[in-house]
Amino acid sequence: MTDPRNPGPDPNPHAPAVALPSGACDAHCHIFGPTAKFPYAPERTFTPPEVPKEDLLALHRLLGLDRAVIVQSACHGTDHAALLDALDAGEGRYRGVALIRPTTPVDEVKRLHEAGVRGARLHFTPHLGPAPTQETIDAVVGLIRPFGWHIALHVAGNGIAEHADLVRSLGVRVVIDHMARVDLRQGLNSEAVQSLLRLLDDGDVWVKLSGADRIATAPPSWADSAALARLLATEAPERVVWGTDFPHPNTDFVPNDGDLADLIAEITPDPEALLVTNPTRCFFTED
Repeated sequence: MTDPRNPGPDPNPHAPAVALPSGACDAHCHIFGPTAKFPYAPERTFTPPEVPKEDLLALHRLLGLDRAVIVQSACHGTDHAALLDALDAGEGRYRGVALIRPTTPVDEVKRLHEAGVRGARLHFTPHLGPAPTQETIDAVVGLIRPFGWHIALHVAGNGIAEHADLVRSLGVRVVIDHMARVDLRQGLNSEAVQSLLRLLDDGDVWVKLSGADRIATAPPSWADSAALARLLATEAPERVVWGTDFPHPNTDFVPNDGDLADLIAEITPDPEALLVTNPTRCFFTED
Protein backbone atom coordinates (compact mmCIF):
# COMPACT_ATOMS: atom_id res chain seq x y z
CA MET A 1 0.00 0.00 0.00
CA THR A 2 1.30 3.45 -0.93
CA ASP A 3 1.93 5.80 1.96
CA PRO A 4 0.19 9.09 1.05
CA ARG A 5 2.90 11.03 2.90
CA ASN A 6 5.66 9.22 1.04
CA PRO A 7 4.63 9.02 -2.61
CA GLY A 8 8.16 9.55 -3.93
CA PRO A 9 9.58 12.56 -5.78
CA ASP A 10 8.04 14.34 -8.74
CA PRO A 11 8.93 12.06 -11.68
CA ASN A 12 9.33 14.98 -14.11
CA PRO A 13 11.63 17.61 -12.60
CA HIS A 14 12.63 20.42 -14.93
CA ALA A 15 16.01 22.08 -15.31
CA PRO A 16 16.43 25.46 -13.58
CA ALA A 17 15.58 28.57 -15.56
CA VAL A 18 19.05 29.92 -14.77
CA ALA A 19 22.19 27.76 -14.67
CA LEU A 20 23.57 27.18 -11.19
CA PRO A 21 27.21 28.14 -10.53
CA SER A 22 29.99 25.60 -10.96
CA GLY A 23 30.58 23.68 -7.75
CA ALA A 24 27.00 24.17 -6.53
CA CYS A 25 26.09 21.97 -3.56
CA ASP A 26 22.83 20.36 -2.54
CA ALA A 27 23.27 20.62 1.24
CA HIS A 28 20.39 18.33 2.20
CA CYS A 29 19.21 15.23 0.36
CA HIS A 30 18.49 11.56 1.06
CA ILE A 31 18.62 8.15 -0.57
CA PHE A 32 16.36 5.16 0.14
CA GLY A 33 17.48 1.64 -0.68
CA PRO A 34 17.42 -0.29 -2.89
CA THR A 35 16.10 -2.48 -0.11
CA ALA A 36 17.35 -5.71 -1.68
CA LYS A 37 20.85 -4.41 -1.00
CA PHE A 38 20.25 -1.84 1.74
CA PRO A 39 17.20 -2.93 3.78
CA TYR A 40 15.21 -0.52 5.89
CA ALA A 41 15.52 -0.66 9.67
CA PRO A 42 12.93 -2.86 11.38
CA GLU A 43 12.22 -0.10 13.92
CA ARG A 44 11.58 2.59 11.26
CA THR A 45 8.60 4.92 11.66
CA PHE A 46 7.94 5.32 7.93
CA THR A 47 8.48 3.29 4.76
CA PRO A 48 9.28 5.38 1.68
CA PRO A 49 9.48 4.06 -1.87
CA GLU A 50 12.96 3.19 -3.02
CA VAL A 51 14.95 6.15 -4.33
CA PRO A 52 18.53 4.92 -4.77
CA LYS A 53 21.65 6.97 -5.37
CA GLU A 54 21.26 6.69 -9.13
CA ASP A 55 18.05 8.73 -8.94
CA LEU A 56 19.76 11.37 -6.82
CA LEU A 57 22.70 11.58 -9.22
CA ALA A 58 20.32 11.98 -12.16
CA LEU A 59 18.52 14.83 -10.42
CA HIS A 60 21.79 16.57 -9.61
CA ARG A 61 22.91 16.31 -13.24
CA LEU A 62 19.62 17.84 -14.38
CA LEU A 63 19.75 20.70 -11.88
CA GLY A 64 23.46 21.37 -12.33
CA LEU A 65 24.53 20.43 -8.79
CA ASP A 66 28.11 19.18 -8.54
CA ARG A 67 28.29 18.36 -4.83
CA ALA A 68 25.95 17.20 -2.08
CA VAL A 69 25.47 16.49 1.61
CA ILE A 70 23.57 13.23 1.93
CA VAL A 71 21.69 12.91 5.21
CA GLN A 72 21.17 9.46 6.68
CA SER A 73 17.47 8.69 6.71
CA ALA A 74 15.76 7.44 9.85
CA CYS A 75 14.21 4.67 7.76
CA HIS A 76 17.72 3.15 7.47
CA GLY A 77 18.42 3.68 11.18
CA THR A 78 22.09 3.49 12.12
CA ASP A 79 23.00 1.14 9.28
CA HIS A 80 24.96 3.53 7.07
CA ALA A 81 25.71 1.07 4.25
CA ALA A 82 23.61 2.93 1.66
CA LEU A 83 25.12 6.27 2.67
CA LEU A 84 28.66 4.91 2.52
CA ASP A 85 27.97 3.44 -0.92
CA ALA A 86 26.79 6.83 -2.16
CA LEU A 87 29.74 8.67 -0.63
CA ASP A 88 32.09 6.27 -2.35
CA ALA A 89 30.36 6.90 -5.67
CA GLY A 90 30.81 10.64 -5.17
CA GLU A 91 34.62 10.36 -5.21
CA GLY A 92 35.04 13.28 -2.82
CA ARG A 93 32.16 15.40 -4.10
CA TYR A 94 29.81 14.29 -1.32
CA ARG A 95 29.65 14.63 2.42
CA GLY A 96 27.38 12.74 4.79
CA VAL A 97 25.40 13.26 7.98
CA ALA A 98 25.04 10.18 10.17
CA LEU A 99 22.78 8.90 12.93
CA ILE A 100 25.01 8.24 15.93
CA ARG A 101 24.06 6.53 19.17
CA PRO A 102 25.85 6.75 22.52
CA THR A 103 26.85 3.12 21.96
CA THR A 104 28.43 3.78 18.55
CA PRO A 105 32.09 2.72 18.79
CA VAL A 106 34.72 5.38 18.23
CA ASP A 107 36.21 3.19 15.50
CA GLU A 108 32.88 3.35 13.67
CA VAL A 109 32.81 7.14 13.91
CA LYS A 110 36.35 7.17 12.52
CA ARG A 111 35.31 4.89 9.65
CA LEU A 112 32.41 7.18 8.81
CA HIS A 113 34.69 10.22 8.98
CA GLU A 114 37.17 8.67 6.58
CA ALA A 115 34.30 7.98 4.18
CA GLY A 116 33.21 11.63 4.20
CA VAL A 117 30.70 11.96 7.02
CA ARG A 118 30.91 15.34 8.72
CA GLY A 119 27.83 15.57 10.92
CA ALA A 120 25.42 13.76 13.24
CA ARG A 121 21.70 14.47 13.19
CA LEU A 122 19.51 14.95 16.25
CA HIS A 123 15.76 14.64 15.72
CA PHE A 124 13.27 16.55 17.83
CA THR A 125 10.37 15.66 15.54
CA PRO A 126 7.86 13.10 16.86
CA HIS A 127 7.23 11.43 13.49
CA LEU A 128 10.83 10.17 13.55
CA GLY A 129 10.74 8.79 17.08
CA PRO A 130 11.41 9.97 20.64
CA ALA A 131 13.59 13.03 21.16
CA PRO A 132 17.09 12.33 22.50
CA THR A 133 17.72 12.77 26.20
CA GLN A 134 20.36 15.16 27.48
CA GLU A 135 22.49 12.15 28.34
CA THR A 136 22.25 10.91 24.76
CA ILE A 137 23.05 14.35 23.36
CA ASP A 138 26.12 14.68 25.58
CA ALA A 139 27.36 11.25 24.54
CA VAL A 140 26.87 11.91 20.82
CA VAL A 141 28.60 15.28 21.00
CA GLY A 142 31.45 13.66 22.92
CA LEU A 143 31.87 11.09 20.16
CA ILE A 144 31.86 13.55 17.25
CA ARG A 145 33.75 16.52 18.74
CA PRO A 146 37.24 15.02 18.19
CA PHE A 147 36.44 14.65 14.49
CA GLY A 148 35.23 18.22 14.04
CA TRP A 149 31.71 17.21 13.02
CA HIS A 150 28.65 19.42 13.24
CA ILE A 151 25.30 18.64 14.83
CA ALA A 152 22.42 18.72 12.35
CA LEU A 153 19.40 19.86 14.33
CA HIS A 154 15.94 18.80 13.16
CA VAL A 155 13.17 20.67 14.95
CA ALA A 156 9.70 21.93 14.04
CA GLY A 157 7.04 24.35 15.21
CA ASN A 158 8.38 26.26 18.22
CA GLY A 159 11.20 23.73 18.68
CA ILE A 160 14.01 26.12 17.82
CA ALA A 161 12.91 28.46 20.62
CA GLU A 162 12.50 25.57 23.05
CA HIS A 163 15.98 24.24 22.26
CA ALA A 164 17.84 27.53 21.82
CA ASP A 165 19.78 27.09 25.05
CA LEU A 166 20.74 23.58 23.98
CA VAL A 167 22.13 24.91 20.70
CA ARG A 168 24.26 27.44 22.58
CA SER A 169 25.54 24.79 24.97
CA LEU A 170 26.73 22.16 22.50
CA GLY A 171 30.18 23.59 21.84
CA VAL A 172 30.25 22.38 18.23
CA ARG A 173 28.98 23.77 14.94
CA VAL A 174 25.20 23.47 14.65
CA VAL A 175 23.43 23.33 11.29
CA ILE A 176 19.67 23.79 11.55
CA ASP A 177 17.65 21.83 9.04
CA HIS A 178 14.81 23.24 6.91
CA MET A 179 14.73 26.76 8.37
CA ALA A 180 13.80 25.10 11.69
CA ARG A 181 10.44 24.11 10.18
CA VAL A 182 8.84 27.07 11.91
CA ASP A 183 5.08 27.56 11.76
CA LEU A 184 4.70 30.39 9.27
CA ARG A 185 1.04 30.81 10.15
CA GLN A 186 2.46 32.80 13.06
CA GLY A 187 4.36 35.13 10.75
CA LEU A 188 7.98 36.28 10.65
CA ASN A 189 7.77 37.94 14.06
CA SER A 190 6.98 34.69 15.86
CA GLU A 191 9.00 33.48 18.82
CA ALA A 192 10.46 30.68 16.70
CA VAL A 193 11.66 32.94 13.87
CA GLN A 194 13.10 35.49 16.28
CA SER A 195 14.88 32.73 18.23
CA LEU A 196 16.36 31.45 15.00
CA LEU A 197 17.60 34.91 14.08
CA ARG A 198 19.19 35.37 17.51
CA LEU A 199 20.97 32.03 17.22
CA LEU A 200 22.41 33.09 13.86
CA ASP A 201 23.86 36.12 15.63
CA ASP A 202 25.45 34.03 18.37
CA GLY A 203 28.29 32.15 16.70
CA ASP A 204 28.89 28.97 14.75
CA VAL A 205 25.23 28.33 13.90
CA TRP A 206 24.18 27.73 10.31
CA VAL A 207 20.81 27.18 8.68
CA LYS A 208 19.71 25.23 5.64
CA LEU A 209 17.37 27.17 3.38
CA SER A 210 15.71 23.91 2.45
CA GLY A 211 12.16 22.74 3.03
CA ALA A 212 10.47 25.83 1.56
CA ASP A 213 7.79 23.46 0.33
CA ARG A 214 7.38 21.97 3.82
CA ILE A 215 6.77 25.18 5.72
CA ALA A 216 4.80 27.16 3.12
CA THR A 217 1.28 27.76 4.39
CA ALA A 218 -0.39 27.51 0.97
CA PRO A 219 1.68 25.33 -1.38
CA PRO A 220 2.32 25.39 -4.28
CA SER A 221 2.70 29.09 -3.43
CA TRP A 222 5.94 29.53 -1.49
CA ALA A 223 5.73 33.28 -0.97
CA ASP A 224 5.91 33.09 2.83
CA SER A 225 8.68 30.48 3.02
CA ALA A 226 10.69 32.35 0.38
CA ALA A 227 10.31 35.49 2.50
CA LEU A 228 11.72 33.64 5.51
CA ALA A 229 14.61 32.31 3.43
CA ARG A 230 15.40 35.86 2.23
CA LEU A 231 15.31 37.11 5.81
CA LEU A 232 17.74 34.41 6.96
CA ALA A 233 20.06 34.96 3.99
CA THR A 234 20.10 38.69 4.75
CA GLU A 235 20.73 38.13 8.47
CA ALA A 236 23.59 35.67 8.04
CA PRO A 237 24.67 35.61 4.37
CA GLU A 238 27.87 33.75 5.24
CA ARG A 239 26.12 30.95 7.21
CA VAL A 240 23.24 29.87 5.00
CA VAL A 241 23.28 26.88 2.65
CA TRP A 242 20.63 25.46 0.34
CA GLY A 243 19.29 21.97 -0.27
CA THR A 244 16.60 20.15 -2.21
CA ASP A 245 15.48 17.74 0.55
CA PHE A 246 15.07 15.23 -2.29
CA PRO A 247 13.15 12.90 -2.40
CA HIS A 248 10.87 14.81 0.01
CA PRO A 249 9.80 12.19 2.57
CA ASN A 250 6.99 12.63 5.08
CA THR A 251 5.20 15.50 3.42
CA ASP A 252 1.73 16.28 2.15
CA PHE A 253 3.02 18.20 -0.88
CA VAL A 254 5.75 17.01 -3.21
CA PRO A 255 7.41 19.86 -5.12
CA ASN A 256 9.06 19.83 -8.51
CA ASP A 257 12.78 20.09 -7.74
CA GLY A 258 13.25 22.43 -10.67
CA ASP A 259 10.81 24.84 -9.02
CA LEU A 260 12.86 24.66 -5.83
CA ALA A 261 16.02 25.50 -7.74
CA ASP A 262 14.28 28.44 -9.40
CA LEU A 263 13.40 29.77 -5.94
CA ILE A 264 17.11 30.47 -5.32
CA ALA A 265 16.87 33.62 -7.42
CA GLU A 266 14.16 34.92 -5.07
CA ILE A 267 16.17 34.09 -1.94
CA THR A 268 19.53 35.72 -2.61
CA PRO A 269 21.31 37.95 -5.10
CA ASP A 270 24.48 35.91 -4.42
CA PRO A 271 23.91 32.27 -5.43
CA GLU A 272 27.67 31.73 -5.51
CA ALA A 273 27.87 32.23 -1.73
CA LEU A 274 24.75 30.18 -0.99
CA LEU A 275 25.62 27.25 -3.25
CA VAL A 276 29.42 27.20 -3.43
CA THR A 277 31.35 29.31 -0.91
CA ASN A 278 29.25 28.63 2.19
CA PRO A 279 28.86 24.85 1.79
CA THR A 280 32.58 24.59 1.06
CA ARG A 281 33.33 26.25 4.41
CA CYS A 282 30.64 24.36 6.30
CA PHE A 283 31.06 20.82 4.97
CA PHE A 284 34.17 20.45 2.85
CA THR A 285 36.89 22.46 4.61
CA GLU A 286 38.72 20.90 7.54
CA ASP A 287 39.06 23.40 10.37
